[in-house]
Amino acid sequence: MTGKTSRLAGGTVLLLFLGLIYAWSIFRAPLTELFPEWTPTRLSVTFTLSMIFFSIGGVVSGRLALKIQHKAIVRLSSILILIGFISISIFLDPAEGTRSLYILYVFYGIFGGFGVGLSYNAIVSAITRWYPGRTGMASGLLLFGFGMGGLVLGSVINALTGITGIASIFMILGVVMAVILLALSFLIGIPKADEPESESSSEKIEASISAIRDYPLSKAIRTSSFWVLFLWSIAMATGGLLVINSAANIAVYFGAFAVLGLIVSVFNGIGRLTLGLVFDRSGRSNAMLINSLLMLSGGIVLVLGAVSGHILLVFIGLPLIGMSYGGAPTLTSAATMSFFGPKNFSLNYGVAVTAVVPAAIIGPLVSSRLQEISGGSYLTTFVMLIIIGAATVIISLILSAIRKSV
Repeated sequence: MTGKTSRLAGGTVLLLFLGLIYAWSIFRAPLTELFPEWTPTRLSVTFTLSMIFFSIGGVVSGRLALKIQHKAIVRLSSILILIGFISISIFLDPAEGTRSLYILYVFYGIFGGFGVGLSYNAIVSAITRWYPGRTGMASGLLLFGFGMGGLVLGSVINALTGITGIASIFMILGVVMAVILLALSFLIGIPKADEPESESSSEKIEASISAIRDYPLSKAIRTSSFWVLFLWSIAMATGGLLVINSAANIAVYFGAFAVLGLIVSVFNGIGRLTLGLVFDRSGRSNAMLINSLLMLSGGIVLVLGAVSGHILLVFIGLPLIGMSYGGAPTLTSAATMSFFGPKNFSLNYGVAVTAVVPAAIIGPLVSSRLQEISGGSYLTTFVMLIIIGAATVIISLILSAIRKSV
């Protein structure tokens, strides 16, 4: 296995474990059982905080990458995640519901989210530099691991819940994640200029073309392309988080096992890889339009399932939303590299990823509030998906028009 192949494989494994952030919905049932006074909206704040600090971690990681090695950033994140999860394990107390909720906010939302964001940006920005001519493929494979983490680790968490308490699960996860991050961090680095394996001959041509567009962040954010891409990313993430935040609960509502809700995570991962390959083969414009249509179609199918009560339609719609949500960060990564070049990618991408901040505020909180208002029904949430999906189609067409004029 070549050096860059082993780096890509190692980065994918690391992101698989970091993808635990998307398994949040599997924690909700055992936490609600332990703390019945915690409403869905109050619990959703945890996920919102984790997404916000995930984004902040990405920006900080981009800044740090200018001064220290990417592997050092991964090691720093392992410490934060370890501290966060062990603290949850120690301080959760059923007799102190309010205090325990704030413990969850701080150590899962802030420590966990920030730690994952640090590593996420460091890994993606370092490994994709080894594949300048196949950015979509590299981003897609890395983020496939990130998307699958919700399913793999969510299934483990679901199994462990029947054996041990939720506090012990956080302890186990914190230790395991920290060990994996430290063990594989040595694989995370950018290629040196004289490193022969960093690029094939065709990739060198692609890299030289891309280098012409080496925009620093100050220049990138003055372009209309950046802000339209940013708006598209917000809309895609908002739509996805309407469902991902409650995936397990949606499955239970329609009469299935909670773990089946994690089917969203499977297609979250599949979407990241598939849309990355579409980007490489068909171009950014086609890939973004296809991804937007996936979200719109998913919303339509979910509404039909909710109205008719046919569970099969729901479990067709959920994968479509998972794929569209998963494809968005891959396309954002590849488009950022394509639009603004590789030199300043770490910081440009770190800022682009902050699109998840407004999405994390809007998506989970709106979903929980709509469910509460409708007496537990998800129909209004699914209707909102149709509206958001239609908006992403329009935005992707606007971006295509802008890029044609550049």
